[in-house]
Amino acid sequence: MTDARYQAAPVGTVDAHMHLYAPGLHKGSTPFSVPHAELPAYQAVMKHVGIDRVVFVQSMLYGDDNSTMLSGLEALGDSARGIAVTQADATDTLWDQLASHGVIGLRAFMLNGGFLSWDELPRLSARLAERNWQLHLQLDGRELADRAALLSDIQCPLVIDHVGKFLSPVEPEAPAFKALLNLLAAGKTWVKLSGLYETSLTGGPGYEDTARLARIVAKEAPNRVLWASNWPHPNLQPAPDDRALVDLVRRIVPGEAEQQLLFVQNAAELFGFKGASA
Repeated sequence: MTDARYQAAPVGTVDAHMHLYAPGLHKGSTPFSVPHAELPAYQAVMKHVGIDRVVFVQSMLYGDDNSTMLSGLEALGDSARGIAVTQADATDTLWDQLASHGVIGLRAFMLNGGFLSWDELPRLSARLAERNWQLHLQLDGRELADRAALLSDIQCPLVIDHVGKFLSPVEPEAPAFKALLNLLAAGKTWVKLSGLYETSLTGGPGYEDTARLARIVAKEAPNRVLWASNWPHPNLQPAPDDRALVDLVRRIVPGEAEQQLLFVQNAAELFGFKGASA
């Protein structure tokens, strides 16, 4: 049922980051079960929120077995794109196969459970740039100042998850947050305004500490921000209402033109979606 308290997302909205999970336990050092995270459940969220296009991001719980993510791509066709996980030395043949399903880049998960090392990223990014792919990065944002030189040399488009995912949130004057803004200003990096609840210490419903950082990022780089649901919110129980999260982001980015960039235009251009909606 649609919640009349919250406005739907704009026509043409792209969800730049969500995960599919098949039933049962998943790979990883701490397996857990994620309920209601198959495609029909997500399609209900698309209808509830007003999502037209989507980027399926490979969950690290599956390692480099991308089959669950690929099943979503096959079902939704050209209204979906995929971000896969492979080893840095994966063959071009494997990448060609992934591309044939709608994969447009790889994920670098630099927290526990990731496949890649920092020193692999420069060479990997050069290979990705050759095929016009992108690199989606999740890290502890507090490392950004120390990693700034390496990340500045990334040769393909770089997309950073969850407003940098600072564990825990930093002050706007912190060198790590300044490093994030500098990457955005350089013109090769995008940031997902998503997962505000994942690292917030102030808590919901406003998540003021992470929302403050998101507000600054959106103001400083309106052409470099992407909205994402982070569905099915596996680290948050009970899961939030997805329309309430859209409403929160609308309050963080209140201008209509800026919302159009955030929800629709930036992602459509970066991910290669055509037209206003699917």
